Amino acid sequence: MFDRVWLNANLATMQGDGLGIVEDGAVAARAGRIAWVGPRADLAGPAAETTDCAGAWILPGLIDCHTHLVFGGDRAEEFERRLAGEDYAAILKAGGGILSTMRATRAADEDALLAAALPRTRALLAEGVTTLEVKSGYGLALDAELRQLRAARRLGAELPLSVVTTLLAAHAVPPEFAGRRADYARHVAEIILPAAAAAGLVDAVDVFHDPLAFDDADTALVLDAAARLGLPAKLHGDQHGDAGSAALGARHRVLSVDHLERASPPGLRAMADAGTVAVLLPGCTYFLRETSRPDIAAMRAAGLRMAVATDFNPGSSPALSLLLMLNMACTLFRLTVAEALRGVTVQAAAALGLADRGRIAPGLRCDLALFRIARPAELCYWLGHNPCTGRVVEGR
Repeated sequence: MFDRVWLNANLATMQGDGLGIVEDGAVAARAGRIAWVGPRADLAGPAAETTDCAGAWILPGLIDCHTHLVFGGDRAEEFERRLAGEDYAAILKAGGGILSTMRATRAADEDALLAAALPRTRALLAEGVTTLEVKSGYGLALDAELRQLRAARRLGAELPLSVVTTLLAAHAVPPEFAGRRADYARHVAEIILPAAAAAGLVDAVDVFHDPLAFDDADTALVLDAAARLGLPAKLHGDQHGDAGSAALGARHRVLSVDHLERASPPGLRAMADAGTVAVLLPGCTYFLRETSRPDIAAMRAAGLRMAVATDFNPGSSPALSLLLMLNMACTLFRLTVAEALRGVTVQAAAALGLADRGRIAPGLRCDLALFRIARPAELCYWLGHNPCTGRVVEGR
């Protein structure tokens, strides 16, 4: 006896190297896991509940593997300044950018952070997202970082989705550590990270490794601390310059290196050899009007896995649509439809170290997204249209 069965649907299972299409298929769930998947004609066994999908397409539940969803305030005023000619680096040096959001986040209590994050999260859920990564990194002090992480955990408790929390305290140097970047990196490694881990608030650790942020030594200090605590790590890297982030991430065996707009082909090959995932963030490229693009040809040549995410944040990618990112990944970065859709399912799961989702296969979590479309390419094609008609989270 199955708990639930979805039939009369076309499936994009993400099995194999492509979309893993099964026409006129069915999916059966038991105890929150996929119990059976295949052609509807081969389905055998009764179910307590059956849903006729009327020809809809079923994909694995979408995964947004890079967001900064919990923060205070906004940066619309800085957007105006950039339109008037100021660049992001100059705004950051003048006390804007991340530090502007830091001040608003420190001033907000946990309930206020949650209240602001809930409608943002619901916008992503409405498009079929069932797993969401949320980073801290706008508190830049112990109490404020913990407050962000607790608010992120509450999102997963109040809404029907999985939330993965990532500590990004090494996002920028706060004013109280001005001119003492290495001291702040040590503070993150020795004080903030252990406290957040002890509180059970951290699933992974991230560092902004960049000419505008933390160097090799600072980054290694935090990554080594994460390793001692048994926590996986990620990097923001090679965004504003080729800082060697790709190669550094490979040496530390991080789950992913995200951005990579200026990463070198040797670094990308090192990532592929290490099993590290490249997370592409086209919303940031678009919003900052970046002329540099990730070297997709080098990534393909290296066999590097490519995920796609919103990078939702108030400064460089205020994008609350993962479907829009699919279009941008194809139009700006020239990904194929299969690469883009795998980028928000199976490859996004790998970027978070989650082997139990991202595909429709027996034994995996029954996280599904249903779309009223004629073919999967429509998810990458339409702008401003949401054809999602339902989500399934752990079989419900």
